[in-house]
Amino acid sequence: MLYRLSAAWARVELWCAAGLAVCVTLLILLNVVTRTAGNALFWVDELAIYAMVWMTFLGASAALHHRNSVSITLLVDAVPSHIAKIIAKFVDAVVFIFAVAMLYFCWRWFLPLDIARAGFDTATFQGNTFNFIYAEPTLTLGLPKYLFWLIMWLFAIGATLHSTMHLLARPTEGARS
Repeated sequence: MLYRLSAAWARVELWCAAGLAVCVTLLILLNVVTRTAGNALFWVDELAIYAMVWMTFLGASAALHHRNSVSITLLVDAVPSHIAKIIAKFVDAVVFIFAVAMLYFCWRWFLPLDIARAGFDTATFQGNTFNFIYAEPTLTLGLPKYLFWLIMWLFAIGATLHSTMHLLARPTEGARS
């Protein structure tokens, strides 16, 4: 069941990443056309960057599910298969620890309970925590940056799900795509 949940989450991540890749392409084309026409839209650059960042994080999380991440296999290729399985489980554990740490740091960064306790009033939240995450706008879009930083939560949740699945699976099961 955990494998199916991880696979479904990875499919959604890949579809979203593919959609964002199309958006990046269209935004860059729009940028070229508007600059050529002498009427540049400066917010297009910023939006294309944020779309690329989201695409990258979603793709990286899906790569964890499919075990398609860039890796150096020199050691794994040189040892017997039973030791390679131990190394793979160690790597799964390290990725899991990283993913859980990402969840923890997102929690510490966004402080969801503190903003809720402040009644979602950013001035009160900032006064209580000295955390200005909810007040910082983007440069040209004028939107709050935390909306774009939510990708960190999505990446952390996906990475935790995928790494948990690999950690709990038998070494040969986790390699399925």
